[in-house]
Amino acid sequence: MTPRISLAPLLERFFTQRLMQQRQASPHTISSYRDTFRHLLAFVHQRVHTPPARLYFEEMDAPLIVAFLDDLERHGLSIRSRNLRLTAVHSFFRYAAFELPTHAAQIQRVLAIPSKRFTRTLVPFLTRDEVDALLAAPDQRTWFGRRDHAFLLTAVQTGLRVSEMTGLTRKDIVLGTGAHVRVVGKGRKERCTPLAQSTRAVVKAWLREPQRGTATILFPSTNGTRLTIHGVQYMLNKHRRAASRVCPTLTHKRVTVHRLRHTAAMDLLQAGVDRSVIALWLGHESIETTQIYLEATLAMKERALATTHPPHGRAARYRPGDQLLGFLNSL
Repeated sequence: MTPRISLAPLLERFFTQRLMQQRQASPHTISSYRDTFRHLLAFVHQRVHTPPARLYFEEMDAPLIVAFLDDLERHGLSIRSRNLRLTAVHSFFRYAAFELPTHAAQIQRVLAIPSKRFTRTLVPFLTRDEVDALLAAPDQRTWFGRRDHAFLLTAVQTGLRVSEMTGLTRKDIVLGTGAHVRVVGKGRKERCTPLAQSTRAVVKAWLREPQRGTATILFPSTNGTRLTIHGVQYMLNKHRRAASRVCPTLTHKRVTVHRLRHTAAMDLLQAGVDRSVIALWLGHESIETTQIYLEATLAMKERALATTHPPHGRAARYRPGDQLLGFLNSL
């Protein structure tokens, strides 16, 4: 008889050996996977009334994982987020496949759980008037206002992710000829993003500001430490409310660093920049990821329509076709 396998040491090795040592996963990935298994273990404890530390791997079967995913959806989690939770579970079970070949059948059933399809919405971005109003919102007579203005301008021009923006240090900025910002982004890929002349001037002025704290963070908090995600969102919400008095279309829009990233991509696309260049600019793994921006703007579609010629067909009497083919065509 095959001995039962304790779940706790296997899960601990998955995080410490597979994710941290072998894959060198980013802190964002670690925290996302951690949250997935915290929710999963809490769900299992509620179901089987066994503390997580005393669970066996054999109890984590496919029906239980499916029930967990269904429970997430019942509590309002989006399909996209549900699929991300499943990705974390699949990653753990692929690791278990090497550690526990005797449990191959159980593991394969879990790995066979499919992701759900969902309707992909259009990419949200800000218009030029909305961006201008947002950049004008910070009070640049204060230290906080100058920091926020420099932060917003850098984000909307470079398209950096929120973790990349908050992690920028002063040494990541290169001014002078070929001014750019250097980041190590998603997937630990290093890239350099050029700075426009207006952005370079603002950042150069910001670098002359007295440093706060002992850290070299480019856009620090009050005490000189790295801004938190919640701190960044508080800043964006405050300036969005102020900007909405000048630009009412911002009133019901949610402004995030990711939306500023989308805005930077749309500016490049509408300026005629090739998709492959935009993919390199944003640090996309594949050029296909950049395809989403082609669907986002009606103005580009209208310009494409203007270059076409309307069809010139002759009027003819309609004749119904075969009933069976008609049924198939109606599907």
